[in-house]
Amino acid sequence: MSVITEYDSLLLDLDGTVYEGGRAIEHAVSSINSSGLPLMYVTNNASRAPEVVAEQLRDIGLDQTTAEHVMTSAQAACQMAAEKIPVGSRVYVLGTESFRDLARNAGFEVVDSADDQPQAVLHGHNPETGWAQLSEAALAINAGAQYFASNLDSTLPMERGRHIGNGSMVAAVTHATGVTPLSAGKPGPAMFYAAAAALNSTKPLAVGDRLDTDIAGGNAAGMDTFQVLTGVSGFYDLVYAVPEQRPTYIAASLQDLYSEPGSLRPGSQGGFKALIDGATLVISGGDSSAGPTPIAALRTALEKAWASTSPITDVRADSELAAQALKNWW
Repeated sequence: MSVITEYDSLLLDLDGTVYEGGRAIEHAVSSINSSGLPLMYVTNNASRAPEVVAEQLRDIGLDQTTAEHVMTSAQAACQMAAEKIPVGSRVYVLGTESFRDLARNAGFEVVDSADDQPQAVLHGHNPETGWAQLSEAALAINAGAQYFASNLDSTLPMERGRHIGNGSMVAAVTHATGVTPLSAGKPGPAMFYAAAAALNSTKPLAVGDRLDTDIAGGNAAGMDTFQVLTGVSGFYDLVYAVPEQRPTYIAASLQDLYSEPGSLRPGSQGGFKALIDGATLVISGGDSSAGPTPIAALRTALEKAWASTSPITDVRADSELAAQALKNWW
């Protein structure tokens, strides 16, 4: 039995999970192609149209991908706005041309200036966004426009590291206006519900790399969640994670979809032991024949950390093998 056999669909994040800056993450393509499950790519990145995302996925070897397999937060933002303002309303789109096209397709009139008195501002990631565009959005919001964001991700993982995400741009507009937008993307559950419904799925598995968006969103939707350690959230993030952001499974990569489910859950592994000493999580032991794998130490530690009723502020190794494992934590 493996994780993949327990579910009837996969809801997959993209950046940090499937690819990083357009480069396929190790084991991602082969693991997805072998799954045999219906799937949907659920992404907070609103800068690319579904058709473009699908083409990019085909380019890295996910040959059967079409636009129908992609759900972006820009699509979700347009749906959210349509529930709040009348069709035909004027909107100012702070985002890429593909986002503007989605807004037009949703029945809105896209305008270029706050002087056109838009009823809403739709804000999605665009690498070309600058002071002038942010200021135009602020002017519209201060004049009464409703504010919708595709997502609130503070960073965007790329090949060179973590770049500025849409949430960081949103923070500038919020600081200037005092208005916090309604966010259509993760960690809200709406995209997960919509993706599962599109696949007629009753038991989906939500897969991602960020605890505060992918995992929190899947959890909020009542789904099992599978975190891969290939993107933003790392070992220490998991130790300190609040209950709403704790995944069902902790995986090294998407290849672990084919591992036995119990082996990916928090619990004692690799001969490691863990205990709580005040506010410190202490890891000891380790089986040298199995190798001091960092993720085995992590899953061992999480069983104790997540059961603790008091905050943990430090992690300490109390054996040589534990110390070797913690050297590879991040």
